[in-house]
Amino acid sequence: MPKLGAGISAAKVRSAKPGRYTDRDGLILFVRNAEARFWLLRYSFQGARREMGLGRAGEGPGSVTLAEARERVAELRRGIKAGIDPLAARDAEAVAQKAAAQQAAAHAVTFRAVAELYMGAHETAWRNAKHRDQWRSTLATYAFPFFGELPVGDVLTAHVMSALAPVWNEKPETASRVRGRIESVLDYATARGWRTGENPARWRGHLANLLPARGKVARVEHHAALPWRDVGAFMVALGEREAGSVAALALRFVVLTAARSGEVLGARWAEIDMAEAVWTVPGDRMKAGREHRVPLTAAALDVLRQAAALRTSKAADAHVFPGMKPGKGLSIMALAMLLRRMERGDLTVHGFRSTFRDWCSEQTTFDRDTAEAALAHTVRDKVEAAYRRGDLFDKRRRLMEAWADFCARPAAEAGDVVTPIRRKAAR
Repeated sequence: MPKLGAGISAAKVRSAKPGRYTDRDGLILFVRNAEARFWLLRYSFQGARREMGLGRAGEGPGSVTLAEARERVAELRRGIKAGIDPLAARDAEAVAQKAAAQQAAAHAVTFRAVAELYMGAHETAWRNAKHRDQWRSTLATYAFPFFGELPVGDVLTAHVMSALAPVWNEKPETASRVRGRIESVLDYATARGWRTGENPARWRGHLANLLPARGKVARVEHHAALPWRDVGAFMVALGEREAGSVAALALRFVVLTAARSGEVLGARWAEIDMAEAVWTVPGDRMKAGREHRVPLTAAALDVLRQAAALRTSKAADAHVFPGMKPGKGLSIMALAMLLRRMERGDLTVHGFRSTFRDWCSEQTTFDRDTAEAALAHTVRDKVEAAYRRGDLFDKRRRLMEAWADFCARPAAEAGDVVTPIRRKAAR
């Protein structure tokens, strides 16, 4: 390797041709070309020969001068004598700096920002826009004012309690949902490396010790439901009030199918098979996330024929019960307003499912499984669910025919028990 006198001069650093030049104490000038000149340190550590870069050689910004390179070598040599490997120390420092930068970055990520990221990552899997809106509105109302701008890694139990405690007794259902949503956001932050440790919003074994169980705070308020004995008179009143209107047809269809309002209002013509008298609701609109077949009675088919007469679009995916806005289905508010116009503001649309279930229990001999399947309720027992293969469709068809017959009776008398019958549905 070429040597330049007793060492390398500053002038030679600038003018040396491509090659490697030794200075002193293992300092080497490596010249690749006129623009690329670097300092290297050659040393031995525990019997192994190693080289370490010390930076670009020169005098401009970001470069290391000859004097600075010699000073750096002297410092590293002292460390080597003390048993410190310069390369290992540099790698360790780089790891520490990276960890510090990550920690600083994580500290800058707020709970609000993480919540937005979580919702953006999961909202496509949520069933409907209402669910997405509830996520955002509840966090904005009950969580963000207390710790929305706090680094997500700094959120503690005290912060979660400050948000939940004021509404836990007043609005237990809402507060419970907020708690679950906070817990999900914090779990997401942990998975992304923005926080460590236990989740302060966890219920079991944690907040359960600080807050009363939701069931002990307030009794459950069920949806206001029409007594099953009054359903025939209600159907007569519905027909007299706004016969043939989209809202009246939709509400009649809700009653006759015992379906959820969201399933009915989102119904598309492509889901309806008039010939087979079957309505197939896709899984993405079902609460359980699974496709559900609904047997259509003669009365339900009659509703669909009237709805078809009002149809303005021939598109297969057109709504069966369209709203005022093009491409949009009827809103639940339209059905609620219809009930108010009928002076039945004491009822809820969802409550008609309870009316149907009560009638099944008190006035028929149909088994519980058939009634629950008609309501598209999931089997809670996992073992039983594992062995359940069919959807009891034929039994459900007979049940819905009996229900339609009952709804067509203007008045009901107690004690009229309906037994399962076997006959084909009218087409």
